[in-house]
Amino acid sequence: MNLTYQEVAATRDGRLPEGYRHLRHRTLVGTGPAVMAAASDAMLEWWMHRAAGVRIAASAPRARPGVHVNCEVGVGPLRFSAPALVVWAEEGERRTGFGYGTLPGHFAAGEEGFVVERDDIDDVWLTVLAFSRPAEASGRLAPFLQRFHARRCGAVLRRLVSS
Repeated sequence: MNLTYQEVAATRDGRLPEGYRHLRHRTLVGTGPAVMAAASDAMLEWWMHRAAGVRIAASAPRARPGVHVNCEVGVGPLRFSAPALVVWAEEGERRTGFGYGTLPGHFAAGEEGFVVERDDIDDVWLTVLAFSRPAEASGRLAPFLQRFHARRCGAVLRRLVSS
């Protein structure tokens, strides 16, 4: 697998490991089963990422374990390549999500997970979870990039499911 960290799939259950910077960001994206279905598809089929301004090259059209993903973030000379591997994925009526882990060449070491959940009052939430530490000098930007990306994903997913 060549992942650059040990705690594989920790974003699945939300118990983020010590020794890393943590990110938890939650956004209300809408209400009801139709929103849940649309949000799940937009997330799993990379539309959320693309609409958030991330260039995605994936080895499959939908997130599932074993899919290789290269994300490019930034602009011009500040564009970073972020190779990753989907390490877990699940799809259900009330919870859908996936997590990808960093591969060699990524500016950080760790994992980022994306979960869409429908709660007991039918609200649909996107939660972005991450744990990371710098893998190279440019990795010091990782916390800023992850926070920005998490907020952007929530706003974009809300817009995607409302249209």
